[in-house]
Amino acid sequence: MAVTMADITKLRKMSGAGMMDCKKALTESDGDIEKAMEIIRKKGQAIAAKRSDRDAAEGCVLAKKDGEFAAIIALKCETDFVAKNEDFIALTQAILDAAVANKCKTLDEVKALPMGKGTVQDAVTDRSGITGEKMELDGYNVVEGAYTTVYNHMGKNQLCTIAAFNKESEEAAHNIAMQIAAASPEYVRREEVPEHVLERERHIARQQAINDGKPEKILDKIVEGRIEKFYKEVCLMEQVYIKDNDLTVDKYLTSKIAKIGENISIRRFARFVVGEGIEKKESNLAEEVAAMQGGQN
Repeated sequence: MAVTMADITKLRKMSGAGMMDCKKALTESDGDIEKAMEIIRKKGQAIAAKRSDRDAAEGCVLAKKDGEFAAIIALKCETDFVAKNEDFIALTQAILDAAVANKCKTLDEVKALPMGKGTVQDAVTDRSGITGEKMELDGYNVVEGAYTTVYNHMGKNQLCTIAAFNKESEEAAHNIAMQIAAASPEYVRREEVPEHVLERERHIARQQAINDGKPEKILDKIVEGRIEKFYKEVCLMEQVYIKDNDLTVDKYLTSKIAKIGENISIRRFARFVVGEGIEKKESNLAEEVAAMQGGQN
């Protein structure tokens, strides 16, 4: 059966694959559109399997809120070229929209959502077949609270944060979301730091002090000093506030509470950076966020 341009165009619109890939699939399927779609999907699966050991260090991360629910997700790929592709970004947004609309709590729930003629995971596999790159979903996290906020850093789709609060305070919520982006805290308060993490830090601090030749009688004092410093680094409320280095985040919120006469508390937050922990060339996004604060209040 001869493959017509109309069929090729139809398949291209359905799959997003290139013209030649569509023509080959239709030829192989003897003009059957459904079978041709399956051929394209299998191509994506084959590419995903072949590249399973490759690092997906690039990608697109987006965040979105819907009332009391906010989510963050990343679609990862291998190259910056693909990460900046409009269709790739649109797919990431479509997946996030579906996840938020369905209030998905886990990444597995997101992957199983219907999309097109398959699932979200099928859509990712199809896109992998089109681009020839390994792709995977990552970084999915949600927060819920009386008020939620999101921060997408400078429209670069590389760094996003989400946070939940006990009540609405748009200005404070936005500033805290930017703080999380710039300073990368791990916990809201020191009470949330697990004991095994503290024990690890104490062990490291003690060993460093011993290696530096510090006397035994002051080791405990040195260790506890290091733990206090650790709290200030990883606990959001104890970090130096990026817009005013004379304040901590806790003191900043206290000043806001005094002005509005209502308590504001942070319930939970999440942060994701594309490629974090993977060696690759990139600008310092945290420094960019901090630099944006110059002259702002």
